[in-house]
Amino acid sequence: MESTGGTPKACGLVLDTLKWAATVALIIGFGLFSAGVEWGFWLQITGGILWLVAGYYMKDKPIMCVNLCMTLAGLLGRFVI
Repeated sequence: MESTGGTPKACGLVLDTLKWAATVALIIGFGLFSAGVEWGFWLQITGGILWLVAGYYMKDKPIMCVNLCMTLAGLLGRFVI
């Protein structure tokens, strides 16, 4: 497997795994929450946080910004508004 973003191969594999886990968590979380499964919300939040971490390691500011904003909007909407 190729490295990601100029990182060594092992780090690239970990980063790729992190990104895929985050993507799966978001997709399943949105599906479950849309179907009325309450804990699907937490799966969405987990996916957003995982993508935020991946964005940090990739030094990808747009990815970090989008996932931070989505995660905060979800938490604020759930607990404040």
